[in-house]
Amino acid sequence: MHQSLLVTTLGSTSSGFQVNVERAARDGAEIGGHPLSGHVDFSAKIGRINKFGNNCSMRIEVPPVWKRYIFPKGYIALNGTSLTVSEVNREESWFEIWLIPETRRVTNFEGKAVGDMINIEIERGTQVVVDTVRATLEEKLGVLLPALEDLLKKNGVDINSLAGRVSVPETEKKKIS
Repeated sequence: MHQSLLVTTLGSTSSGFQVNVERAARDGAEIGGHPLSGHVDFSAKIGRINKFGNNCSMRIEVPPVWKRYIFPKGYIALNGTSLTVSEVNREESWFEIWLIPETRRVTNFEGKAVGDMINIEIERGTQVVVDTVRATLEEKLGVLLPALEDLLKKNGVDINSLAGRVSVPETEKKKIS
């Protein structure tokens, strides 16, 4: 499909290129991973690969528009493989995942190098929650939202991280109470 070629890395591949293929879940079958749809949202560049014995970590550079959907301990699909996000840096727009020996063995990640592009699927439940919270804030706060974002940013809080745990500095707790 033309849309798939535009959104994914498949349009730049050649004959013989290895891809990860995962069968669709069957009704009643045990799910061995995270529930994802298989619909690629965007492609991103591998920024760093570190190998530690049988384990490997990969840093993925994320286009800024997508970083709001990626959380530590959340899940994401890279080239059709569901993985847990280990670390996120929103300011620098990257996240990291770890590949265990079995994942390295049964996928095509071993052939990847820094600078290679990789297909990314955002988990839909996370995307819906983040977009709903953001739409609610925009609806309720209207023109005040940019001022709130600026105030939060000055206090070291990213509005997109409010779905996670937010700590308020002790000096600010005194002002609030």
